[in-house]
Parts: sequence; C-alpha cells; structure tokens
Amino acid sequence: MDTWTIITILLWVGIIAWGIWEAVQYFRRKNAADALENEEFKQEMRKAQIVDVRGKDDFDAGHILGARNIPYMQMKQRANELRKDQPIYLYDDKKTLSYRSALLLRKQGFENIYVLKGGYSNWDGKIKRKKTLD
Repeated sequence: MDTWTIITILLWVGIIAWGIWEAVQYFRRKNAADALENEEFKQEMRKAQIVDVRGKDDFDAGHILGARNIPYMQMKQRANELRKDQPIYLYDDKKTLSYRSALLLRKQGFENIYVLKGGYSNWDGKIKRKKTLD
C-alpha cells in the first residue's frame, strides 16, 4: 500500500468516527429535554422557570416576557440559580443551544426540562425589549 492509500483510509475512518460521534451527541441532547409547541409553552410558562440561553445582546434585543438570561456559555457556572423543584423552559434561536443547555442541566441533576420548538424566532407570544437610551 502506498502512502496516499493509507492517508485516504485514515481520513475515511476519521470521518465515519466523527459522524458516529455527532449522531450519539444528537440523540443524547434530544433525550435531555422535551420539545414544546408555542401554545403548550404559553399555557404552562407561569408554572416554570423560563431561561433564554442566548447571549446578552440577543436577550436585550428581545426576549419572552418573564424570561431570565443565562447564556449557554455560563450555564455550567450559573445552574445553581435555577430551582430543581420547578420545570425549566429553555429557548434560543434555533434549539441547538437549548438542547446543549438541557444536557448540562440533566448532568447536574435537573429534571422536567423543556425546549421551545422552533426557538425564539418562531415565538408568537408576548415579548419584552430592553429600552435603549437615544
């Protein structure tokens, strides 16, 4: 076997291994939280802790009324701000960070974790924007 054949085989093995790793991570994140439609989210949100896992700038630009901002990058350190005896409703723009946050919270012993299906961009309920000084 020549060098290029060996390199090609190693690249394919690496690509396949990476694909398997991504598939496993996808299913782990999906199992960490249940997805809720807008209407279901709205009906139950008064009984839950609503957490926006986007960055502060996105949160200030507009967020679901009653939500608190705990960005995904800070979730591990700030998870102690959340109560374990109440449901947690997570959302971001596209659900990716929400599911990653749910996985982090699940590892820390939280249960009853839900994610807004479609994320903030599909939210049709009440929102709040930070007032800017012009």
